[in-house]
Amino acid sequence: MIKQDSIFHNTDEFVLESGGELPGFQLKYTTYGQLNKDRDNVVWVCHPLTGSSDFTAWWNNFFVEGSPFDPKNYFIISANVLGGCYGSTGPLSINHVTGKKYFHDFPQVTNRDVVRAFDLLRSHLHLHKIHTLIGGSLGGQQALEWAIEQPEVFEHLILIASNAFHSPWGIAFNEAQRMAIEADLSWKENDERAGLNGMKAARAIGMISYRTYEGFEKTQFEKPDGKLEGFRAASYLQYQGLKLANRFNAYTYWLLTKMMDSHQVGRGRESVEAALQKVKANTLAIGIESDILFPVSEQKFLAKNIPNASFKTIDSLFGHDGFLLEFDQLNDIVNGFLREEVMVSRF
Repeated sequence: MIKQDSIFHNTDEFVLESGGELPGFQLKYTTYGQLNKDRDNVVWVCHPLTGSSDFTAWWNNFFVEGSPFDPKNYFIISANVLGGCYGSTGPLSINHVTGKKYFHDFPQVTNRDVVRAFDLLRSHLHLHKIHTLIGGSLGGQQALEWAIEQPEVFEHLILIASNAFHSPWGIAFNEAQRMAIEADLSWKENDERAGLNGMKAARAIGMISYRTYEGFEKTQFEKPDGKLEGFRAASYLQYQGLKLANRFNAYTYWLLTKMMDSHQVGRGRESVEAALQKVKANTLAIGIESDILFPVSEQKFLAKNIPNASFKTIDSLFGHDGFLLEFDQLNDIVNGFLREEVMVSRF
């Protein structure tokens, strides 16, 4: 089984949904496994907010021997999003028109822009059919948008803890995070480390939305020993902020939260429901019972309005992050979905 990182270069001008443009771009992408002779064993993974194209780094147990998408049987691919910081063109890239890094001048990018860039990569690789398109959270938003834009390409669509449009609740959490970044006095500077302390605080806000009361009780509970400070929950959030600051940048964090906020499949189309009706892939919408950021009502809405869609839930103490942690349940649900599709195709 071969795992490989590659770079796709698009040298043509790329006009964005916002009206802005890029004079070209690159996408870093990771592949694992081998194409079969019919080139129809492709699984495309859309990564979450702070993920990378290397899906084995953040979703490893989902792509191992015996898993639903065993790399012995599938050719798995993922690309870092446009605007990202893991090898694709983003705010810290050089603008070849000015010869300088973009920093704050990087244009607004939407999920629709991202999937148009992905589709250029797909065409470049001559992948005419995708067996399964899968994504969680922001990645699920992109997977849905892509399945609407190119309904003939995808056979199966798996949307995990995602939605058809971002809610006022989700937008509020993201705005609170951007306010934390703005409060960092360094944010106005054109520097790679601008806003990093603000992003640490933003990540702490985000972690609260990704988890649950019960989850914090289970993992951060304090014995009644008279402690007045230095609590485990506080240390945990400090640690999460520092960990992200060591691998990410505030510009991309800002950009991708804006990308999530602007997610609305009905924009420029007849309606949200009409847009969802365009999906032709056999679809599975998976929700997490304890998710307060993308509640299960949003995945039920997807299953109700996408033709040939079904809905399943994951039971987890860990809220939205359950899709990254509850591998056994996720494997069972996806295995069941794929088995059902095989049985239907036989009759």
